[in-house]
Amino acid sequence: MAAVNESTSAKRWLPLEANPDVMNQFLWGLGLPEDEAECNDVYGLDDELLDMVPKPVLAVLFLYPTTEESEEERLQQENDAMKDYSDQVYFMKQTVDNACGTIGLLHAIGNITSEVKLSEGSFLDRFFKSTRSMDPMERAAFLEKDNEMEAAHSVAAAAGDTAAPEDVDTHFICFTCVDGTLYELDGGKSEPISHGPSSPSSLLQDAAQVIKGMISSNPDSVRFNVIAISKKTGDASEGHQGSI
Repeated sequence: MAAVNESTSAKRWLPLEANPDVMNQFLWGLGLPEDEAECNDVYGLDDELLDMVPKPVLAVLFLYPTTEESEEERLQQENDAMKDYSDQVYFMKQTVDNACGTIGLLHAIGNITSEVKLSEGSFLDRFFKSTRSMDPMERAAFLEKDNEMEAAHSVAAAAGDTAAPEDVDTHFICFTCVDGTLYELDGGKSEPISHGPSSPSSLLQDAAQVIKGMISSNPDSVRFNVIAISKKTGDASEGHQGSI
């Protein structure tokens, strides 16, 4: 959940746990109505387990361990970066240590504001209206100075089932579909990473394929976690903490 060596701020938050219940309370408290969307565990990446995830899926969060290999890949993507993404993608940099869980959630909600109705005047409603026209670094600076979000993050981080580790070596990223393309949104990178064609109906499966590739590069680790943000359509199963 660290900023993958990209932090430029002296601020350091407590890491957010990969726990759908914690994330739901966090988002619902910030202005995502409970009857609009919720976070759910993805218990595995096989088709039958993906089929269990409440649909439609609006965004996917992925927690993975940071390693020398993952850092090398990030740097390579930085070198190869080119602006080949839609202007409709909401993307922000991460400048606060351990804020990647919150950044991942903001990336998720920021790209589905046409699919969910945020509570008028709520934190999330005000945040996205205020930052919509900003560039990624301006959004990062806006978040860094936002005491309301910092306080809400601290409450959510303290609500997890496990104590925060001394050294954080895991990181959250978000996958979302915008204008028919699957994007990886990582505040530790300079821009969104395109992973090819996708659609709202295939977002979960498409993200799962990318995630499988990332897991295969670190097969000995079990510290992976996938969480889907699903639109509420009625009887959605409750998500509980789990792992891939």
